[in-house]
Amino acid sequence: QVQLVESGGGLVQAGGSLRLSCAASGRTLATYDVAWFRRSPGKEREFAAAKRWSATTTYYADSVKGRFTISRDNVKNMVYLQMNSLKPEDTAVYYCAAGRGNPVAEEGYNYWGQGTQVTVSS
Repeated sequence: QVQLVESGGGLVQAGGSLRLSCAASGRTLATYDVAWFRRSPGKEREFAAAKRWSATTTYYADSVKGRFTISRDNVKNMVYLQMNSLKPEDTAVYYCAAGRGNPVAEEGYNYWGQGTQVTVSS
């Protein structure tokens, strides 16, 4: 079992930055793909960013490409999401996930955190 806990969410003005963190426990994340998904008000949860277990391949949704950066520290068992140039439409609950399936699909992940709220004001 892998337990994931997100932190770093909050309220930020449009154009600002936030860094989300995801702390893992129970097992090492080194052999898992990791990802960030988000759920905006009134919408389904959607993929945002993922990084393969080997850290050689990274995926981004078109909506965040060029603004968000996913990273991982397998020694600290941590995953991060650096979010720059934030927009009001980035307002969502952000979830950290770990798994070994399709890296850009929810069904590819077995383990999920509880989420952290990010609110971007205009």
